[in-house]
Amino acid sequence: MIGFHDEPSTPAAGPALSELTERLFSGGGLLETALGLEHRPQQEAMARGVAAAMEANESLLVEAGTGVGKSLAYLLPGLLRATFQKRPLLISTATIALQEQIRFKDLPLCRKLLQSDQAFGEAAKFRDAILLGKANYLCRTRLAQAVGTQGELFPAPEQEELQRIIEWTHTTETGLRQELNPPPMAGVWEWINADSTVCNRHNCNPETCFYQRARATLQKADVIIVNHSLLFALISAGMPSSFRGPGILFPNDFLVIDEAHTVPEIATEHFGLRVSSLGLDRLLKALYNPKTKRGLFARHGGIAEVRLVNDALEAAEQFFTFIRHRLLSRRPEVRVREADWCDPVILQPLRQLADSAARIADRMEEGPARSEVQNQQNRLKGHIRGVAEMVSLSAEDHVHWVERSGRRGQIVNLRTAPLDVSGELRQCLFERETSAILTSATLAVDGRMDRFRAQTGADGVRDRVESSPFDYARNMRVYIARDVPLPTPGEARLSTETLADYILFCATRVAGGSLALFTSYADMETVARLTEEELRRAGRELLVQGREFSRTETANRFRKLGNAVLYGTESFWTGVDVPGPALSQVIITRLPFVNPTHPVAEAKCEWIREKGGNPFQEHTLPETLIQFRQGVGRLIRSKTDRGVITLLDSRVLVKTYGRLFTGSLPVRRWEVLTRQNREAVFRKP
Repeated sequence: MIGFHDEPSTPAAGPALSELTERLFSGGGLLETALGLEHRPQQEAMARGVAAAMEANESLLVEAGTGVGKSLAYLLPGLLRATFQKRPLLISTATIALQEQIRFKDLPLCRKLLQSDQAFGEAAKFRDAILLGKANYLCRTRLAQAVGTQGELFPAPEQEELQRIIEWTHTTETGLRQELNPPPMAGVWEWINADSTVCNRHNCNPETCFYQRARATLQKADVIIVNHSLLFALISAGMPSSFRGPGILFPNDFLVIDEAHTVPEIATEHFGLRVSSLGLDRLLKALYNPKTKRGLFARHGGIAEVRLVNDALEAAEQFFTFIRHRLLSRRPEVRVREADWCDPVILQPLRQLADSAARIADRMEEGPARSEVQNQQNRLKGHIRGVAEMVSLSAEDHVHWVERSGRRGQIVNLRTAPLDVSGELRQCLFERETSAILTSATLAVDGRMDRFRAQTGADGVRDRVESSPFDYARNMRVYIARDVPLPTPGEARLSTETLADYILFCATRVAGGSLALFTSYADMETVARLTEEELRRAGRELLVQGREFSRTETANRFRKLGNAVLYGTESFWTGVDVPGPALSQVIITRLPFVNPTHPVAEAKCEWIREKGGNPFQEHTLPETLIQFRQGVGRLIRSKTDRGVITLLDSRVLVKTYGRLFTGSLPVRRWEVLTRQNREAVFRKP
């Protein structure tokens, strides 16, 4: 468990936070005089609100439009409070890009600013750290153990990989998996990473253990940066449990969650359950692999224990094959509604195996080897609980489903998710006797935060909306196509052909780059096939999500090319920051309605309907509006940006709910396109 101290310390007194915040953000303040940044009234208002909430130890919801400068508006008051009161500031973000921006751009800027005035004293010497999951770190103790038993654990290729990692340990300072290039083999890294009971202060030397050193750095940090997934994974795992009193993860900490619009979805993901056929297979073969004749039981067990592993592997194959063939042959995910929906043939072999591991551990002396066996036993027990819960559907107010994943769809996952996370979020964020600031460019729906407040359990928490300072009326032009057929079964082919035709027209008439956002991988691939050759003839490189490069590499290449066309789905609707002419047009091919047949969406709609509500109005439409606003927000990223939003979905013109989408646009005027008038109407930005 990660922690600072066993008990919280008493916060120190410090200068009035509100006065120092005014000194920084007011007209003629230090942001202008020391850094040369322009005064933004919206940023000042947000900073004052954040400082007041922190000073009163209260929470706050803040929508801050693009260009407000929300990072500095929460970082500076937060840093002052953290350093003066000796309370750690925890900052959670949804994307790696924002984490890197905060640590390598915003925090150095804050340090420079705080150094410019003696009134800030020691605040300029703040210490920062990144909080990463234990599995990201190499454990030297587990590495030494793996090296000592590599003949019994690994076949030849894995032994070569182990030697490569040993050589890497002589040069790495952090021991982070992300620094190892190429990435380590998954099967080897599982044996040597720090996510195990083996890696602790008793077994590992804090002076040389990468994780223990990182933990010591966290203990001294004034500001700690984490991502949403790890934040809620730690909370779901039981943090805080090592201290009493105020704090979210650590004693007396206080929290800022940026990109907070993703919190309900990510919390739903982590407050549920996942059991993977791949994960269980790796666990069992770590105990004993019949093909290689290697594993923990090859060293510490005997014939009886090996037989138990073989029995468990056979039962696992039978169990997951049944699910794959009977439930997932036609659809990638299927909801499970009735208890005892399958025969849990896997449970008894797993229980026998866990008991066997416990007996082996009892015979061993204290030390890393015994801890390793106990670690695998605990993982077995976790799988047993997960399968039993999934088969019995014992988790109340949860949706249960099975899904297949992997390139060939051979991995089977058992999944559960809570229908409502507001209670858990209320407890872990707003009832911890500390300040939690939740901010994003998109929290409100139709100008109100009622829905977000209900989703997150933020009852009684104050909110404020700070609009963007950008001149959208001057710098953004919006076009809406009236004549693209809706993707109904009878019009599917005509619909994608028309999309392709419109995208070619719009993209080739804008000098800079165009980002086309899709809601369907199939549509994206079809349109890519129909447009690739003509875009190439026009001198425009086409980048398609998932083809050659990772998401980050694709976005970087798009920035560098300057006039490329990028087709993206899902993750490209949010978190992509491409200022300047490299992104001069965002093309939204369809309104991003959630898949109504996905088990979570389906169950939430049923749950709302059972309570007498309207699922479309209360769930589907608000979710789509937030995603739509995120997509539109990709275009204007700086004061000097100019560009075009082209919307190829006529539902905003003909459906009654369309006004909510046009009303959420940053401009109040738009022009209607058809294939007959577009040559005359569509103007270059």
